[in-house]
Amino acid sequence: MLFLTQAPAVQVPSIDYFAVTPILIILGVACVSVLFEAFLPKHMRWPSQVFLSLVGIGAAGVFLVWYASSSAPKSGITTFSGAIAVDRPSLFLWGTLLALALGAVLLIADRSVEPGGAFVAQAGIRPGTLQDRAQVGTTGMQTEVFPLTLFALGGMMAFVAANDLLTMFIALEVLSLPLYLMCGLARRRRLLSQESAVKYFLLGAFSSAFFLYGLALLYGYANSVKLSDIANAAAGSDRSDTLLFAGLGLLAVGLLFKGSVGPFHTWTPDVYQGAPTPVTAFMGACTKVAAFGGILRVFSVAFESTSWEWRGVLWGVAIISMLIGAVLGLTQTDVKRMIAYSSIAHAGFLLVGAITMTEQGLSSTLFYLLAYGFTTLAAFGIVSLVRDSNGEATHLSAWAGLAKRSPVVAGVFTFLLLALAGIPLTSGFVGKFVVFSAALSDGMAPLVVIALVFSAVAAFFYLRVIVLMYFSEPAPDGPAVTVPGAFTTTAITLGVIVTLVLGLIPAFALDWAGSGGFALK
Repeated sequence: MLFLTQAPAVQVPSIDYFAVTPILIILGVACVSVLFEAFLPKHMRWPSQVFLSLVGIGAAGVFLVWYASSSAPKSGITTFSGAIAVDRPSLFLWGTLLALALGAVLLIADRSVEPGGAFVAQAGIRPGTLQDRAQVGTTGMQTEVFPLTLFALGGMMAFVAANDLLTMFIALEVLSLPLYLMCGLARRRRLLSQESAVKYFLLGAFSSAFFLYGLALLYGYANSVKLSDIANAAAGSDRSDTLLFAGLGLLAVGLLFKGSVGPFHTWTPDVYQGAPTPVTAFMGACTKVAAFGGILRVFSVAFESTSWEWRGVLWGVAIISMLIGAVLGLTQTDVKRMIAYSSIAHAGFLLVGAITMTEQGLSSTLFYLLAYGFTTLAAFGIVSLVRDSNGEATHLSAWAGLAKRSPVVAGVFTFLLLALAGIPLTSGFVGKFVVFSAALSDGMAPLVVIALVFSAVAAFFYLRVIVLMYFSEPAPDGPAVTVPGAFTTTAITLGVIVTLVLGLIPAFALDWAGSGGFALK
């Protein structure tokens, strides 16, 4: 005789689709963008992809502002069974990523600076040949880069809101894999671009393995991958701390690699130099925001109770990063590599704020990410304009006397370099001021003094470029300054305006950054 028993009811997790709509819009638009690539005729792809990308980012931004101003609880919520946390830092970082991605897409979409666009899909075609010119004439620009950008952006948004380590790892791969491909799509200097993509891929896979191994050890320690469960286990568990700190160390390597923090920075100069400059701008601005958003959440939510054990180690990491960025930046002769080492130094300054572990430290680091992102975006936009017969002229000797050739471009680049150096009346000064103030209030005066010294050292290689542009004679056969199209002009203008506004009236952004903490559920 058969006995029929009722199966236990499966509990379906509650999902707040309203709260995560910005991510869903970006990923949904990315999927539609793939369909555009598959079904649209070649001559329709570029305008359709540009329109779709800009509208998608704009729609996600509008919905984000609507949700943040009307429905978002200050304490935040968790959804997808606690895998995603939508709280005030998440909303701030989403808004920052969307705004920066808007500028990056404008740089990517521009076809006036580089005829036919900066990207190519057929790596075997040599630039300047009949095949290359025929490709430009028939397709205008390879448009695979648009869905890749949107998928990377969606991964970044999920990464900064991930409330468990497994979701964070999946988001890390979603944001990384498109970037590996995008780095190898440069139309000019093709071999250098492909070399940078291979280096980024290999080192990125290596760092992902560290992250995943650390995740496994932390699961063995806490029997969970949720950040709140790890925090509870770390605060009140009688288990051996070996798994905890070994897992934390391996996890930190993966996170610090993505943030270009020294000594886990080795990919950064080569990839910044070899990737197409619009992609470098996207990486330099958005990837930094995503990486430090994840670092802030992991250390603040999961490991705050053990900060006395690991904070001293991160003091050393921050000092090493500032040392590498400031000192090696002085030796660079390529503008893109110089900005790469600048980003490594800034990663050290950001880490000072990230390990402060107070509300002021959180808000100041979020503000710094916003300020640095827009300055970097505009700086790479300027770099793309100085060109010779071989493409972008990034060697410093080509920038000699630039102020005599194009006073406007030289003036804008000078302003951006001063912002990166942290000169008053720029967002860079305010960012460093609030981060160092937060660290001082948390008892880290020695680290702040060291950071100030390296900040002064780093200012020399910014000033060197300024002196070169204004006080050197231009070479007779020197590069020309391309007149930017509407897209590049808009992106540079956006970055310059935000850099200036945040330097003069930063209160509104600081208030937004400090409007609430992480959801601790």
